[in-house]
Amino acid sequence: VIGIALEELGPRRLYSLCSGENEETVKILYNVVDEGYLTPRLSDLEAGDTIWITEPRGEFTGSPGPAVWIAAGTGIAPFYSMLRSGLARDKILIHGNRFLEQFHFYDEFEAALADSYTRCCSQEENEGVYVGRVTAYLEELPDLNPRLKYYLCGNPEMVVDTRDILIRKGIPFDHIISEIY
Repeated sequence: VIGIALEELGPRRLYSLCSGENEETVKILYNVVDEGYLTPRLSDLEAGDTIWITEPRGEFTGSPGPAVWIAAGTGIAPFYSMLRSGLARDKILIHGNRFLEQFHFYDEFEAALADSYTRCCSQEENEGVYVGRVTAYLEELPDLNPRLKYYLCGNPEMVVDTRDILIRKGIPFDHIISEIY
């Protein structure tokens, strides 16, 4: 994550990076929240405007080898960074959103992961999309592999509920890595 502010000593908001580890441009993903402090102002910036950012920090980083990525909303950002960094091989992605138009980077994930990519949409139906939340999808899965690492990123409620489901289904606590936004 990096912290972003619009004034040198202004309050910083944290955002997950979604650019690849070797890309020259730093990219973040955010939804504009009309009543939010920062996102409406970020969306009004133009090329050449100044922002202040912190050094990247955190331990939510990918690794080679099989794993399950579970995201809700813009929690997809770090997984997109991992995809762009070449870490998508042998990964399963479960991504939840309210509306189909909110599945950021859908085409790239589908191309890279094919049948290992599941979209869960709680407010719309479409062919090949699970209708419901990520947590409902996980509850319906008969078996989960306890040897895999499970990476979770999203809002606090989803992350906590998902973690509880995983533990209840036999995933060791130390195999669950999470980032809450």
